[in-house]
This record gives sequence, C-alpha cells and structure tokens, in this order.
Amino acid sequence: MPSLSSSYTFDSFSKSQELSSAIQSANSPSQIASACASIDSFLHSHSPDQSRHFFSLAFPTLISKLFGFDDPASANAWIHHRHSDDLAQTLFSLLSPAGTLAAAIAAVDRLSLVKYVFPAERLPHWTRSLLLNENNASDSRPLSDLCPSLFKPSPSPSQIQLNVFEYFFFWFAYYPVSKAKNDNTNAVSLKRPKKFRLEDWTWTSPFPSFSASKRSSEGKPRCDLYTRLLGSYLRAFVPSYDLNAHQPYRSSILHYGSGYDASVAARAEFVVNTLIHFWLVDNDFSPLPVNLCRNLGVSFPAAEAPPAPGLGEVVRLFVSYLNLSTVAAFRESGGECGSPRWRAVEVAKSKDFGSVRSLCCWNFCVQRPLYRFLLRTFLFCPMAASVKNVSQVLSVWIGYLEPWTMNGDEFLKLDAISGEKKDNPVAASVRGGFSPQWRDYVLSNYLYYSSLVMHFIGFAHRFLHSDVEIIVQMVLKVLDTLTSSKELIDLLKSVDSLFHSKQTGSGKPMLNNLYRYIPTIREQLQDWEDGLCETDADGSFLHENWNKDLRLFADGEDGGQQLLQLFILRAEAEVQALSGDNLIPSLQCIDSLKARLGSLFDGNTIMLSPICPEPMPHQQSRDEIFKPRRAGNHAFTDVKYKGDWMRRPISNDEIAWLAKVLIGLSDWLNESLRLNQAESNHVSSAVSYVEVSADVAHICGPSEALKVFFYTIGSWFLFLGAASLGFMRKCGLRVNLRMLASKKVVMVFVLYVVFGILKKLARAFHDSYGRL
Repeated sequence: MPSLSSSYTFDSFSKSQELSSAIQSANSPSQIASACASIDSFLHSHSPDQSRHFFSLAFPTLISKLFGFDDPASANAWIHHRHSDDLAQTLFSLLSPAGTLAAAIAAVDRLSLVKYVFPAERLPHWTRSLLLNENNASDSRPLSDLCPSLFKPSPSPSQIQLNVFEYFFFWFAYYPVSKAKNDNTNAVSLKRPKKFRLEDWTWTSPFPSFSASKRSSEGKPRCDLYTRLLGSYLRAFVPSYDLNAHQPYRSSILHYGSGYDASVAARAEFVVNTLIHFWLVDNDFSPLPVNLCRNLGVSFPAAEAPPAPGLGEVVRLFVSYLNLSTVAAFRESGGECGSPRWRAVEVAKSKDFGSVRSLCCWNFCVQRPLYRFLLRTFLFCPMAASVKNVSQVLSVWIGYLEPWTMNGDEFLKLDAISGEKKDNPVAASVRGGFSPQWRDYVLSNYLYYSSLVMHFIGFAHRFLHSDVEIIVQMVLKVLDTLTSSKELIDLLKSVDSLFHSKQTGSGKPMLNNLYRYIPTIREQLQDWEDGLCETDADGSFLHENWNKDLRLFADGEDGGQQLLQLFILRAEAEVQALSGDNLIPSLQCIDSLKARLGSLFDGNTIMLSPICPEPMPHQQSRDEIFKPRRAGNHAFTDVKYKGDWMRRPISNDEIAWLAKVLIGLSDWLNESLRLNQAESNHVSSAVSYVEVSADVAHICGPSEALKVFFYTIGSWFLFLGAASLGFMRKCGLRVNLRMLASKKVVMVFVLYVVFGILKKLARAFHDSYGRL
C-alpha cells in the first residue's frame, strides 16, 4: 500500500474513488475512452499535491486494468485489445511520455508524495529468491549493492519500495513476461502453421510487431500498443544516438553543461536495467558477474530453466535501440579503432555492472545478460517449444552480430505511427557491411561470434528432427552472417589462433594488438558461461568444453567444422524424406550451407571423417548417419553410449529428477559390470587349465547332496549371468533404467501401491467388523 503523509480535501478523495470505480468497470471501447478522458480531466484540474489520492486509489486500478493483471487470462487487458485506431490513439496519448499522466507522475515524484511496495512474487526470479532467502532476510544491503541503479536501500529488508514512475515501469516490464507465461500455460505444446516460414518472423520485417501487411484502412502502418509505448519510452528516457541532447554520459565532468540534470542519467539507467533484469536475466541461475557475487558472498542455486517464451519481439526492439548507441559512438569517433567507448575493460572495473555513467555506449551494459539469454534459450529449450519463439530469439542474435547493417527505418516507422517526424538516427555513411573500423566491437563481443555459435550448432542437432526446413534455414542464416566478409573471417580466425597459442606476443604489431583482448575473452568465457556443467540428460555436444575453450575452428571431432559437416549429412538424410514443393528449396539451402562451410573453413567442404572410411549414401536412414562420434581411444563402432536414447533431453512425459537419478544409477551399474567396454574380438593365446584332483570324493548323506544341488544351481546362474554380460558387451548393450522415469510407469506403480493399501484397509475393516 502506498504511504501517505497527510490527508487532503474530501472532494479530491471522493473523485479519486469514483475514478477508480469507473476504471474498474471499463471493459468496452466506449467505457475505456470515457475513463481515459476522466483521468486526463482530473489530472489537468488538480495540482500535484492534490493528485496524491488519485495515485493512491485509482492508479493501481489503472495498472491492473491496463495490463489485465486482475484477469488470469489477460483477455480484458486494455493494452491487449484489438482496438480501433481512435481508441488506440487515446490510450497512447494517456500513457505516452509526453502526456498528462507522465507529467503528473514526474511532479508527484519530485515531491516524494507517494511510495509503493512492489509485490515480491512479481519481481525477477533471481531477485525474488535473494529477497526471500532466510540468510539475507535480515539485511537488504546485498540487493542494493548488486544493482544500485535498480534497487535502493529499503527500511524493510523484505520489501521493494518504489516511487510512482518506478512502480509503473516495473509493471510495464513485467507485462510481457506475465503474458508469455499465461500463453505458454494455455498452450503447452504449440504447433507451427503449415505455411509457416522462418523469414515471416525474422527478416522480412525489422520487427514482427508491425509490417507492411498490417495497415489501417487509410494505408498507414500499424503496430500493437505495447510496442509503440516501448519505443516511445526508450526514445524519451534512454539517450542513445542523440547524445548531445542531455550530455549525460561524458567521460569527463568538463563536458557537463550547466543544464545537465543527473536525474536524466539515473532514469536512463533505471529503465535499461529494469528491462534487462525482467526480460533477459529473470530466472538465470547466474544472474550477475561471478566476481561481484563472490565479493559480496552471494550465491544462487543452479537450475536449467530457459527464458520466458514470447519475448523475442520486445527484446529485439530493446537491443536494437541500445545498439544505436554503438552506431552513434562509431559515427562520433569516425570509426577510429581502439576508441575508449568500445573497451569492455572499463565496465569490468565498475562495481555496478549496469552502470554506464562513464560510457557513451550501452553495449557493455547488455553484453552478459543478452549472451546468457541466448545461451539459455539454445541449451535449455524444451522439446515441445514453438519454432516461432526460437526464430525470434535468433533474430535478436543476428541483429546483435551485425550492427553495421542497422538503418534506423524501424524507429522511423514507430515515430511515424506516433505522429512524430524525426531524422534517421543512423547516418548513411555508417550503414553497409563489415569494415575494419568495427574490429573493436567484434573483439569486445567475440564469444557471440565463436562460443555461442558452437552452442547453437548443438541446439540445431537436437532439434533437426522437429522441423528440418526451419532448422536448416536458421543455421544458414548464422553462417551467412559469419561469412559475410572475408575480413571478418580472418579476424575471427586470428583471435582463435592467439587464444590457443602459448606465446605471449608476436613480432607483428597486428597480432600484438589482438593479443591484448585474449585475457578479456578468457575472463568473459569463464563469467558469461558460469554455472554450465555436464548433465546426463541435456543432449549437448560440448560437455567437456563448456566454460573452458573455444572450439569453432578446432580440428578435432568436437570442432565446428566436424559438427557442421555432421549436421549437413543429417539434414540431407532428413530432406530426402520430404515430398512435394519443399524438396528442391531445402536441397538448395543445403547446397548453400556447403558453400558457406567452405568459405568459413578455407574451402574445405564435406570431407570424410577419419573414423568413417566410406561415404554414406543418401539411402541410409538418419539413425545410421547420426551414429555417435569417436570418443577417447575407442573405435567408432564401439562407441554406442554417448548420444543414445538415454542421453536425450528431458521430455514432457518424464519426471526430471527421477530421470537424472535413474541415469546416475544406470551409469554406476554399467561401470560396475564393465558394460562401457566393448568385448574384445581377439582370443587370448594363453590357455587356462584346471587340474582336477585324483582323489575320489564320495557324497554321503542328504545334506551333502542338497549342498551339491544348490552349488550346481548357483553355478548355472553364474554361468548364465556371465554369458549374458558377455553378450551385452559384444552387442554394445547397456543397462538403461531411464524408462522407469516415465510418468505412465510411475502412475501405474502408484496406482498399484494405492490399490494394495486400500485392499489391506478394506480387509482389516472387514475383519474388525466381523468380530463385532
């Protein structure tokens, strides 16, 4: 509840109550428009000191109706309705940063008249777990130290107190997360339309929320209300390409003008960090830099949870806007290599990883959260996930990889829809392909071009069977980006070579300049992939190399070239099963994949693996093609344990914790019974002889005869067991108890136990009743 210091006139209080009731009952377009007009009239006719009753009584109701938080299905949310142009414009005028409501909020916050307590259960997951942790319940200092630009010290350690603007923007950021979770609950397994194509959601339109196909009757482009508001809030509260407007982020105090307002910088950091933590971080089990958590003694439990689905559209708009600062820094520095704006080391030395007061560029603020957002999407994607959601996340990644392709048209469209006319934020001289001036950007974000590609290849292998056409298009788009420039390929390979070299320097100035980034890349690899470890049921190819090495250009079987070749072989086998009009385009995509693979690896296309002496014909099944690769010193045909059915990702029809326990038990049994080792085909030359004693033994009495009988039966059981183990080793069979983790099997077992207990109870009741 908001805290009020004093009471005001009964007229203001009664009007606020009436306004709250009108907002609560407004469901039809006419009622919503009337409520908006009443709010605007009230705020115009009352001073900031008199409007505190509105913000204490009517404003929470407005937020609830606006985002539909009082409706579990969000069906009656004002912002979610398919409104007419007039009603959409009315809502936008009410909520826009230039509207009456925004002005009233700013005036009330300047006087500190109203404070709210944000519900802990709606906070980002990592914040909620830290806030409710008993070890930290007596001290709220760690939360404010972890992210001071977002959380302020609170009188109550278990509460987050916010002013009016902060309270509204927390709910604004929470809305897409809540909507995505509700949509995912209502449709656990989403199927794509028959005519679904990847480019419909990623590259035909800058943002899927609006496109040329969505136009009003007058022919003007349209987009949903939330996207319009998000774009307006970013333009109003987060300085990006128009850096001279506020002068808030200069590296020296000498640049600050007399009109500089520190609240502009504070509000910008608050907006950016709110969106980062609600959308990108949220349920991440390593939400903050490792060194920061270690210094403050804070830890988080490990978990394998993907980000909330359905955030791809808003995240792409958010990240694209922040990348405008990168383009602006490029423009202002004239493309000068080594500009201080590009160096991530400045942020690494900052206590607050979200603080960018000494930087012109927002890129360093979003680096780690965005990387882990993409990484968790690819690693922990459920088997029943929507292809649409993954393609949207992929478009975020591709846009981040290519800031030099930004043209600013998407933001001009948002301004045009809102009735504003502004110049293109991206200068024409900046647009185009990769050039050496972008080298520092690539080096500062090197893991996006290397390690994340390897994790994405693992994702593509796991989900190839779900939709071969879409997955092939995704891989092709990533390779198109990496091979878009010969200079980019050479840069990536040079850094990879220096990363694996043992020399501390070279005689060439170019290589010495690149080597300065190697310690930063190693630190980023340890930090950004923190908490990733081998599990028995994730199906990843990179268990041994997580958080340790870069393998994109490695020559081994777990290198990028071998995995991409294996992916192309599997994709060809899958495509052969297609029929109709999809066959020829899919084969063309695979041919393009081979060409891009040759460009990335110096003209080496599909080569025969040293473990496979003969090429595999297309007529072979996909199971024959996708056999596990060589591991250790074992031959290819001997390795049948990794990548088998037991190592597949957890499915929806299994109990996750029980599956992991049974996999561990199966591993122990296979190791104890030596089923991980293949039966040797060579017969030992040494022959064992058993000498039988010449003494004649006589069996006397029934006890001796019974003992001989039991020994005989036991020896036969031992012989059958040994023969069975030998047969299993020879055929490569393993103990697999994972099938017992099936929900159906567990349900049958539970029903059997319950039936047995009820049967005993009924029998006991019958016996006791008979005695009576």
